[in-house]
Amino acid sequence: MKPRLWLAISLFVFAAMVAVSAQEKDKRLHSGGSKGWGVQKAEIKDPQLPRVLLIGDSILNGYRATVAKALEGKANVDAWVNPLHQASGGLHEQLKEVLAGGPYTVIHFNMGLHGWPKGRIPEGHFIPLTRKLVHTIRDNAPRAALIWASSTPVTVKGEPGKLNPEINPIIVEHNRMAAQVMEEENIPVNDLYTLMVTKLNLAAGDQFHWKQEAKVIQGQAVAEVVAKYLPAKK
Repeated sequence: MKPRLWLAISLFVFAAMVAVSAQEKDKRLHSGGSKGWGVQKAEIKDPQLPRVLLIGDSILNGYRATVAKALEGKANVDAWVNPLHQASGGLHEQLKEVLAGGPYTVIHFNMGLHGWPKGRIPEGHFIPLTRKLVHTIRDNAPRAALIWASSTPVTVKGEPGKLNPEINPIIVEHNRMAAQVMEEENIPVNDLYTLMVTKLNLAAGDQFHWKQEAKVIQGQAVAEVVAKYLPAKK
């Protein structure tokens, strides 16, 4: 297929996608940036480059630009920023639509911060639902290398140096269970939690989000691990 035709088809597919996910009702868990929820497409300058898809929540919205810049000339980086959790209605249908915009060489994904409120993910369902998430991605992007990202720490509002005693233990447990699934599925883990737990001074102070310096650190870490799974340039 000619590059221009391929590019036109790719843009058409993305334009036809559902651009906005179900909204988050908890105002603390906002999208964390000027760009809200939805698919954020790469500006494709070279359609011959491999394509990367980043999946995550507002934390992804923070580091997305750093990843795209770090991988410039190496990959075209798309992002699906969403407020969903493993038990969200319509999750797998939306995910399939996003993956239809591929094919992707690497998919770096996370689903964590929006699942902590009690009752959102039924007790005992986190592991099987996370496994189902993996299977949906694999079934619809069978050639992509997958990388899971752990969720970042949650701090006390107004006291970013302290871990939130109510929410953070849930994040830790969800990270532990997700890591168990990834080990079973032979998927590497990009441990953003461990990366940031010693850098709480870079938390924004609103419990969930991060200062610009932290966003850059996270983006560089994501770009570094993604780059390992990109094909060598000829």
